[in-house]
Amino acid sequence: MPVKKKKKEPVRLNRLKEILAKKNINQTELAEMLDRERNSISRICNNISQPSLRFLYEIARVLDIDARELLVPREELKD
Repeated sequence: MPVKKKKKEPVRLNRLKEILAKKNINQTELAEMLDRERNSISRICNNISQPSLRFLYEIARVLDIDARELLVPREELKD
């Protein structure tokens, strides 16, 4: 019988999901604010993909936060 490989947990690099929860904004609303697909926002929230630096700043602008708030501090990153 084939051995199932355990899915690798994505490295948490951004805090978008956490910030959206604090601001009481859902992924669909953010996608509409940014004129993007909800699926692309979901992938970023789940750290499956990461936004470009330009898009990171665009997200920060619409959320009215400093772009650095979207990033996980280096001290919290797993090696």
